[in-house]
Amino acid sequence: MKINPVKGTADYLPSQTLLRDYLQNIILETYRAAGFERILTPAIEDMENLEKSEGGDNLNLMFKILKRGDKLDAALEKQDYQNLADLGLRYDLTLPLSRFYAANRAKLSLPFKCIQIDKSYRAERPQKGRMREFVQCDIDILGSESPLCELELIHTTAAALLKLDIGSFTIKINDRRVLKGVLRQVGIADEQMDSVCITLDKWDKIGTDGVLEELAGKNIAEEVCAKIKELLDGGCTLEQAEAMCGEAEIAAQLRKIIADANELANGQYDVVFDMLLIRGQGYYTGTVFEIQSNKFRGAIGGGGRYDGLVGKFTGENVPAVGFSIGFERIFQILEEQGFAIPGRRKRVAVLCDEAQGAQAVRKTDELREQGMEASVFLRPKKMGKFLNKLQEQGFDAFLVLGESDEPKWFEER
Repeated sequence: MKINPVKGTADYLPSQTLLRDYLQNIILETYRAAGFERILTPAIEDMENLEKSEGGDNLNLMFKILKRGDKLDAALEKQDYQNLADLGLRYDLTLPLSRFYAANRAKLSLPFKCIQIDKSYRAERPQKGRMREFVQCDIDILGSESPLCELELIHTTAAALLKLDIGSFTIKINDRRVLKGVLRQVGIADEQMDSVCITLDKWDKIGTDGVLEELAGKNIAEEVCAKIKELLDGGCTLEQAEAMCGEAEIAAQLRKIIADANELANGQYDVVFDMLLIRGQGYYTGTVFEIQSNKFRGAIGGGGRYDGLVGKFTGENVPAVGFSIGFERIFQILEEQGFAIPGRRKRVAVLCDEAQGAQAVRKTDELREQGMEASVFLRPKKMGKFLNKLQEQGFDAFLVLGESDEPKWFEER
């Protein structure tokens, strides 16, 4: 039998789990205080839903669940290898939310402000920062087209991050309609749009020269590449985008979201326009967001508007927008920094002999009433070694029943 977890998953020690619980509780409390309501959905989804979700590259990372019994035997007999699976594990929380809303909308408030904190699964190549099983922390608003939704999501997500002691951060925002308008203006045809966006999304890694080389390889005309170079060299400002995109109302709306979000930020973080922000999922239709840590490399959150996804289930247009905190990245950063949970209750071990069980448990009750965590242990033969182990496990003090009524704190030893 193997003792290690499956590759791409992890076991978490009590100290790690304590930190993960703390982070999730802070996020959940912040979201609930802002009027969002939590739901729970199954980790397993119908394969038809997953395959029609327009999840972009994530569709290639699905964990599929084989059919069972006679259905599997029949598919194998027909050599119908494309249809061996009828279920799969969710790769994010947005598709399950869309299905949930379609099934339960008669029971939900409108707009529906939703919290999801749960696990998702992707068949990633396991490496640092990329797990096959991971926690996502999402808030979404369904049923409203108002840009107030974007503003509320930005403000609420930032409020949670400010409580997590993650350091300074910047929230980047773009709108796919603005981006596509600019690209049409420089000469990109609609059928080339997605391919060009994939290349532009690499700009921070390969630079302007790398982007132009890749675009030339995609047979983008030389004069079009020259216009894109001019745009990249100019910094792709909001003013440039407004002048070029042909979407004056959408650009003005985006400008107001950024201005209002910065006003609410009150200098605690920055909200900026980034025309090269191109989120990967195919279902984003409008605004897209990403949070960059100013202290640590990489994104610590992201999301956007996905007005078309819920309609795949309902047959009606249901506007929707969501923001997700990068929980695993934040956990990794704080753990590596040796983050200490503020306000943590002191932990006391009550040591007793076998015959003192009832007295020891009564003593733990007294300590809990004083605001401490307390647990009973049989008094060991080798006290020093045992106390060292307790301290390693996060205990702050011990009390030997019959020798003292007050805990003895480890820092005083």
